[in-house]
Amino acid sequence: MKAWQFEADGKPIALNEIPEPQPGSGEVVVDVRAAGLCHSDLLYMQLGQNVMSFVPMTQGHENAGVISALGDGVTGWAVGDAVGVCSSGVRPPLGIFTPGGFADKLVADASDLARVPEGLDLRLAALATDAGMTSYHAMIKAGGASAGMKVGVIGYGGLGQIGTRAAVLVGAEVHVAETKEAVWDLARAAGATDVVRDADAWAGQDFDLVVDYAGFDTTQKAVNAVRRGGTAVQVGLGAQTFTIDTASILGKSIVGSLGGTVQDIEEVFALLLKKEIEPTFTTIAFDEIGAGLERLRNNEVTGRLVARFGD
Repeated sequence: MKAWQFEADGKPIALNEIPEPQPGSGEVVVDVRAAGLCHSDLLYMQLGQNVMSFVPMTQGHENAGVISALGDGVTGWAVGDAVGVCSSGVRPPLGIFTPGGFADKLVADASDLARVPEGLDLRLAALATDAGMTSYHAMIKAGGASAGMKVGVIGYGGLGQIGTRAAVLVGAEVHVAETKEAVWDLARAAGATDVVRDADAWAGQDFDLVVDYAGFDTTQKAVNAVRRGGTAVQVGLGAQTFTIDTASILGKSIVGSLGGTVQDIEEVFALLLKKEIEPTFTTIAFDEIGAGLERLRNNEVTGRLVARFGD
């Protein structure tokens, strides 16, 4: 079968022929039908051989498909079931410690499977397993967004667009900070009250919650916008390190949110199926994943890229 793999530091991702995997106890094989491309894929390859268990390593941690084989002890699932794979579940992170889903087939732990409801496009299902889960969990579970809250979203990209809409759906007043003016109308259409280029504009405006989906020079700006007793949630990994003015965090909370749960994914599935959330994404072919990652690296993507392949 074919797989897009990181081979060594300094080398571009390569499309290789590799053996088909077999499921172990408690595992299933998923024939991958769609895979989202994520900035974390770029981060994993940047960290490279310093963190990966072995190379070459198949990349891709945002996947949906159809079960094609069951390992010993697997119950509640059957060959032919449509599933998404939780990227922060029982198995170590895909693409770092275990092979990911930029491949024809993926081995997953049965407990990491989210059931795709009938009628949901598998491209949306794939997107929901990371971009959906991570953004929703940060906003609703970690941030506690609720009706009447004043909420800021930094970064209206693949995650920010879903986090924005999730906050709107629970009745929050949502403000967006995004440098790309081309997506401002999309943010307003999703229900954002206001859009600014730079979160610096929010300083001292007493937000109850700000979720930073960017993570560049934005963390301090999130803290500055939050009122005493409010919360800044950090999700984005645009920069590996950042500094915070000590006095600015007094009386405030900074929460780091990483991934989410199978339940989060299935809750996002339900919202996608009802079209309560309609994320912007672009479909590419499996053979275009390498080029797609370069588009992502060069900040040439609006929303999310999702590779669609298989039957």
